[in-house]
Amino acid sequence: MMIRLVALSTLIAATTLIASPGQAQNVDSSAGRLNAAILVEGLEHPWALAFLPDGRFLVTERPGRLVVIEDGAAGTPIEGVPQVEARGQGGLLDLALAPDFAETGQIYLSYAEPAEAAGLQRGTGTAVMAARLVLDGDGGRLEDQNVIFRMNRFDNSNRHFGSRIVVGQDGNLFVTLGDRGTMDRAQDAADLAGGVVRIAPDGSIPADNPRIENWAPEFWSIGHRNPQGATLRDSDGALFMVEHGARGGDELNRVEAGRNYGWPVITYGRDYSGLPIGVGQQQEGLEQPLHYWDPSISPSGLDFYQGSLIPDWDGDLLLGGLSGNVLVRLDMEGDEVVAEEALFQGQLGRIRDVRVGPDGAIYLLTDAPNGQLIRVAPEGE
Repeated sequence: MMIRLVALSTLIAATTLIASPGQAQNVDSSAGRLNAAILVEGLEHPWALAFLPDGRFLVTERPGRLVVIEDGAAGTPIEGVPQVEARGQGGLLDLALAPDFAETGQIYLSYAEPAEAAGLQRGTGTAVMAARLVLDGDGGRLEDQNVIFRMNRFDNSNRHFGSRIVVGQDGNLFVTLGDRGTMDRAQDAADLAGGVVRIAPDGSIPADNPRIENWAPEFWSIGHRNPQGATLRDSDGALFMVEHGARGGDELNRVEAGRNYGWPVITYGRDYSGLPIGVGQQQEGLEQPLHYWDPSISPSGLDFYQGSLIPDWDGDLLLGGLSGNVLVRLDMEGDEVVAEEALFQGQLGRIRDVRVGPDGAIYLLTDAPNGQLIRVAPEGE
């Protein structure tokens, strides 16, 4: 079953309150009253968040900085991050910790890589670096850096890089890639743009990748526009992903091996000119989304809720909206979205990342020149 939401963006447009620096926001929800408390501000377009074992936070900033956050302040930028193309939607993007991070310090970073760093003549493409994080006081450095993945076709676009990194239950990495603003690339099975790739931690290609005839061997799935949120369901290791549509047509998909998710042949959105895209909303052999949004909310960040603070939401999906300025909860029953709840409409700004913390609270990053790290929890917690 697929649910379509039309009214959410209309509600958001009617709400224009933006939180001032340091001001907590409250909202009534299906789980009671929630409080959004600003933990730190002054982050420059923060993109991704991870929780360090010692209770601190690790955050990427799109201009090319990786910082540790402790006691309401960002530390000295980590040394040794990759060279990035901080232009348009590009820059330093996602962050993931290896399952054995506490012992090895291994992390993965995705970013828009300039041609010169890749030994190419022109263009930019999505890349992934593996490195060992060594923390020292309020900062630290990356050692043993190794670029384990890069797109096989760079171009001059500054749009649609993706890109989220999800560590699978077997330790292999899923990396989401946008179509770079050229929609037909998402159906070119030899071009990694507009797909989800699956690689080993050293960048090699797992033997059990789908290996569809004519597909690049890195592919897990194809037919995606610009996926900016992805997460695993712990119960079965299934990969879920949200991606931007054009004018309408944002999607939630369960991303399965060897499947084609249709962009731009099928979509629930239209071109920004108002003209139709592709052949319509369905075609045999192409996957339907579990859920879609029209108008768009520009989803970014995605996580399953697991925690004791909000037990009624256990197993539900949480995601942010950039143009929507909203935190969204999707009430999940298996793979079915049975209800949707819009939270903090227009109150917090452009929500770029959403992560559920070890304490059961919900942590958000807002995408702004003065971006914030925000903790959402039941009032009094």
